[in-house]
Amino acid sequence: MFVLIWGRRSKSIFVKFSASFLLVGLIPLLALSFFSVKTFSGYVERYTTSNLQQMVLYMSYNLNTAFNQYNETSKLMYTGRYEGFIESYTQNQATNVNEREQINTIPIDSFLKTLLFSDPYITGVQFVRQSDGKIYSQEKENRSLSGEPVPIPAWLAKMEENPSKVEIFPTHIDNYFFQSQRQVFTIGRSLIDTSGRVAKEPKVVGTLFLDIDTALFQQFFRELNLGEKDELYLLDGEGRIYFSNQKETSGIIAQPDKQNNEMIILSEDIPFLQGKLIAKIHRGSLFEQLLSARTTVYIAILICAFVMIIMGVWFSRRLAAPIRELIKQMTVVESGKLDIQVSVNTNDEMGRLAHGFNRMVERLQVYIDEAYVAQIKQKQTELNALKSQIRPHYLYNTLEVIRMNAVDKEAGEVADMILALSNQLKYVIDYGEDRVSLGSELEHLQNYFYIISVRFENRYELHLDIAADIQMDWPILKLSLQPIVENAVQHGLRLKGKGKVGITVERRGNVLAVTVYDDGIGMSREELARITQSLNDAEAPSKNVGLKNVHERIRSSFGEAYGLSVSSREHIGTSITLLFPISE
Repeated sequence: MFVLIWGRRSKSIFVKFSASFLLVGLIPLLALSFFSVKTFSGYVERYTTSNLQQMVLYMSYNLNTAFNQYNETSKLMYTGRYEGFIESYTQNQATNVNEREQINTIPIDSFLKTLLFSDPYITGVQFVRQSDGKIYSQEKENRSLSGEPVPIPAWLAKMEENPSKVEIFPTHIDNYFFQSQRQVFTIGRSLIDTSGRVAKEPKVVGTLFLDIDTALFQQFFRELNLGEKDELYLLDGEGRIYFSNQKETSGIIAQPDKQNNEMIILSEDIPFLQGKLIAKIHRGSLFEQLLSARTTVYIAILICAFVMIIMGVWFSRRLAAPIRELIKQMTVVESGKLDIQVSVNTNDEMGRLAHGFNRMVERLQVYIDEAYVAQIKQKQTELNALKSQIRPHYLYNTLEVIRMNAVDKEAGEVADMILALSNQLKYVIDYGEDRVSLGSELEHLQNYFYIISVRFENRYELHLDIAADIQMDWPILKLSLQPIVENAVQHGLRLKGKGKVGITVERRGNVLAVTVYDDGIGMSREELARITQSLNDAEAPSKNVGLKNVHERIRSSFGEAYGLSVSSREHIGTSITLLFPISE
């Protein structure tokens, strides 16, 4: 069916015109829009990446400057030996440190305190005397060394490899100070006695360690505005991680970067460390707003395309609708119906075509009237005369005459039967609605059962049990109870010889339940299953035409939730319940 309709529509000139209109409008719009969005997105990505590279370069320069500054701070132990300083004290460093506990004529603790407060990011200073391993320490909050082991032996072992070189130790926690959990990195420099001859192995008097708060890095890294998925690493020449925004990575050897389209990797050298500053920026987070803007543009393009399609379809339908309506009315005229008119709403070509069609139909109607109407009216008159001869009241009057004759002959039972039959015929032949009141249906049932009881010599009884809350004007389906009672007599009581038929009427919520039961022979389980299946399956054939007919009529009139159900036990009897909706 769909293929047939589409094939018919595809031949329409309006469909072809609309398709051409849409193609001419949509293809340039979509091509230009996608090209513009792609060009703009590429420019924004390149510009953003270039800015990030400049920021990383600036950050690496600041970090290298900071490391040089702390390197110079550690050289204050060598006043007069480096950077053009003039020697202020002629005694050698070994004597100062080992005997006087001084550095440059200043007590060691005072010297350490001077270094501590020379920079806001220096959190702790320690000096380890080489001769006896004594540790001098100063901390910005006057905390003393705690019981936690100080990693000085490991640091000293590392510095013994090149005593004249400054060492920078990766980020760690300074928990060796009492109740301190700061993230710091440590700068170590050996104090070498330079007062004597230059020896092959330098004479180390002591070692100075400066703990620098990693907040120093944070002030630089904050400028990058890193997200949760971004990664930042500060590496030395051996690839060890000095600092990172990732947890528990300090001191670990960084793995080589793998190809990853999700990350933008930016790198700059740190000359002081002979290492690198590496920033891994998550592409999705960085360009999230760009992706959102691009998605918005795509949605706008799709909306515009959708609007164009709607306008094209509307334009096509607006042009094609009058012609389709005219074709439809022509089909009606072909079937013989001439009392139609096509509405004329415009004065254009379509309006003139519709006006000409109306004129044609009117003239055709006049011609048919002149040739055939007289003959049709004559036939109709003859048919009406024939119908009037068999009007129902003629039958009622005849039965009434017979009943009165029986009364005159003192045949009361015959008269009552004729009256019951007359009432039945009037109830059945009456052309009214398909729904009647409960009281009318029960009255008709009593007339029917009276004839049945006389016919079978009063061997069968009818009992009515109506609940007190039942209203007799509630509507039910006309002639729905009589077929059920007839089945009860024919298939239940006649084979038994005598018995009774009972009818109970009760209310179940918003449902009116009418139960027709008998004390006849009942039916087997197989027969009951067959009847139930035939009632539930509209296509299944059934011998019980009356039951199925009533069931289908109820469901057709009131809905699938209503109808009748059958229950029976062999040698005991059968019960049929009919359900109707209550309409107050």
